[in-house]
Amino acid sequence: MADVPRAPVPLSAVVREWGRIGVIGFGGPPAHVALLRELVVERRGWMSAREFEDANAACGLLPGPASTQLAIYCAHRAGGVAGALAGGAAFILPGLVAIIAIAAVALAEGPPLWIRAIGAGAGAAVVAVVLDAAIALGRSSLGGLRGARLARASLYLAAGAVATAVAGAGVVLVLLACGLVELGWRRRPGARAAVHAWPVLAAAAAAGTAALPELAWTALKVGALSYGGGYVIIPLMEADAVDAYGWMTPSEFVDAVAFGQLTPGPVVHTVAVVGYAAAGLGGALLAAAVAFAPSFVMVLVAGPRFAQLRGSAAARAFLDGAGPAAVGAIAGAVVPLATALDERWQLAVLAGAGLLLLLGRAALWALAGGALAGLAAAAAGLTVPG
Repeated sequence: MADVPRAPVPLSAVVREWGRIGVIGFGGPPAHVALLRELVVERRGWMSAREFEDANAACGLLPGPASTQLAIYCAHRAGGVAGALAGGAAFILPGLVAIIAIAAVALAEGPPLWIRAIGAGAGAAVVAVVLDAAIALGRSSLGGLRGARLARASLYLAAGAVATAVAGAGVVLVLLACGLVELGWRRRPGARAAVHAWPVLAAAAAAGTAALPELAWTALKVGALSYGGGYVIIPLMEADAVDAYGWMTPSEFVDAVAFGQLTPGPVVHTVAVVGYAAAGLGGALLAAAVAFAPSFVMVLVAGPRFAQLRGSAAARAFLDGAGPAAVGAIAGAVVPLATALDERWQLAVLAGAGLLLLLGRAALWALAGGALAGLAAAAAGLTVPG
């Protein structure tokens, strides 16, 4: 995976291609991975299929938004460090600009009825989307496990769910603890712990959070301490934005999650809405910068070692503990999200979105249908939250 392209791709081409994916990248990580593969493997030949699959797998072992890290890595392979910075920014910025614009309208002193209706409808649908993701991830996480491995993974999953539903503020510590427990369980006598120290360093970072400003710490958790896919950021953010600091009401947070799903690019963009609620435009920009910075750092530092990371037994063991706990946290987040739905028509939208997902429709269709249902409810004179 360390092979270098014959000649660096011009930055203009990197910005154009990664910016295009940032604009059309609706549908979350699966869509991003497919678009990146089509670009760098099939159409341009900047990476081999094997290298791409290895990079995708390695990003899955890192904390933070995996599809964003994959986009940065692919841009690095195409255009070096400058390509990584330019391509990563081009991938992130279109959706970020869109969601900050939405936040400015939705979180204004008197937001218009149409934005509240879209948020309330899509927010009801997002509960079904999150539950569907938790079920799918749970099957993947526990599938194929037997005996003691299955028992431990089930306990980690339960711990994540309980931590989110009961004591959301401690969910990061639970994720880290589960990863470290599994790592300790599998560690061989005499193993050199310093060789694979990144999980321990993450735990140390969690222990030193008192010195960080609240919004920066919330964003750092999203960008550097989230394991198990984009949806795990929901309980991480909600515990701070709603419960700990009161930056948002429960219904505003549900709407923010929905807006993050309706805009292109990484789901992590939702943190910008939380930042806007906390401190306006400056808060949105700060939260986004802090949340995405670890992805650039990890790829630029660890990218040349992705092959070793993928083969690391310690990294795999840590993720085998933190991953099920993260799935549990996603499942546990359904509880506060659902209880934030205030109107009966939102429950009908939730049921309809669940039916669409059961029929195999993409999450984006369920969210778009929820947004349209919200507009219809407003047009019919029904009460719209907010």
